Amino acid sequence: MSSTPEEFKAGFACFVGRPNAGKSTLTNALVGQKIVITSSKPQTTRHAVRGIVHRPDAQLILVDTPGLHKPRTLLGERLNDLVKTTWAEVDVIAVCLPASDKIGPGDRFLVSEAAKVAKTPKVALATKADLVEPDRMVEHLAEIQALGESAGIEWAAIVPVSATSGYQVDVVADELVKLLPNGFPLYPDGDITDEPEETLVAELIREAALEGVRDELPHSIAVTIDEMNLREDRPEDKPLLDIYANIFLERESQKGIVIGHKGARLREVGAAARKQIEALLGTPVYLDLHVKIAKNWQTDAKNLRKLGF
Repeated sequence: MSSTPEEFKAGFACFVGRPNAGKSTLTNALVGQKIVITSSKPQTTRHAVRGIVHRPDAQLILVDTPGLHKPRTLLGERLNDLVKTTWAEVDVIAVCLPASDKIGPGDRFLVSEAAKVAKTPKVALATKADLVEPDRMVEHLAEIQALGESAGIEWAAIVPVSATSGYQVDVVADELVKLLPNGFPLYPDGDITDEPEETLVAELIREAALEGVRDELPHSIAVTIDEMNLREDRPEDKPLLDIYANIFLERESQKGIVIGHKGARLREVGAAARKQIEALLGTPVYLDLHVKIAKNWQTDAKNLRKLGF
C-alpha cells in the first residue's frame, strides 16, 4: 500500500435512493461480504452502516443510509434527518435509480433534495441493470441525464450496474474513488465495517424475521441483543457463542405471525439467522430468541430510545 497521501485516496461515499433501489445489495457487492441486510421489503435499512472497500490506491468508505421517504411516524422523521445529516458529511453522493422502474415523483423529490447539498459531487447509478433489455437501459440513461439537468445537477458520472450479477461493480468503485480527496487510510486494513458486532447480529435476526411475513409487519419489527458472550469452559478449538436476543413487535396480535403454529415460524427465523451470523463471525452460535411487545414503539419517543433510535 502506498504510504504517500499524494497517491492514495480515502473518503466517504453514500448511496441514496428510494426504498428498495438496490443500495444495500450494492454496498455488500463492493465490500465483498454481507454487512448490510437486504430484503424485498422497503425501509429495511435503519442505520447508516459503513462498509469499507480496501484497494491498493484507495480506501472507500460506504455509508448506506435509509431510503428517504415522506415520513408517517416519528421513526420516519428521525430516519429522514439521519439521511440529510449524512449527505452533508460525505465526499460523494451516489444516487441509485433502478433501471427496472420508471423515474417517478419519489426519485424527483430525492434528486431535488440532493441538489441542495451543492458542494458535494454526485454520481448517478442505474441499478438492477440485469433486469432490463439494452434499449430500455439507453432510455433510462437519457431520463437520468434529464433528471439531473432539471434539478440543476451535473452528474460526475452515470453508470449502469448490477450488484447481483456483478456487472460494472468495479466501474462504480473506480468512479467513486476518483472523487475522493487524497489522504491516508482512515480504517485499519482488513476492517470491513465500523458497526459493532451486536448491531450486525441484531440486523441479521431482523432480516430473518422479515422474510415471508405479511406486508404490514416489517416496520413493526425491532431487535435488541441482551447478551452476547463466548460460552465458558469450552475447549479453544470448539468455541460456542451464546446470543440472547429479543424481537420487539408493536401489538399482541402480531405475535402469532412471528411465532407461528407451535413456534414453527420462530424456529425457522432462528435457524436462518444463526446460519448468517455464523457465516459473518466464523463461530458456531447458540441463539435464544424471545418475542416481546413494545406498544406502538415507532411513535413513542421513550420506546424509540430504548430500542436504539
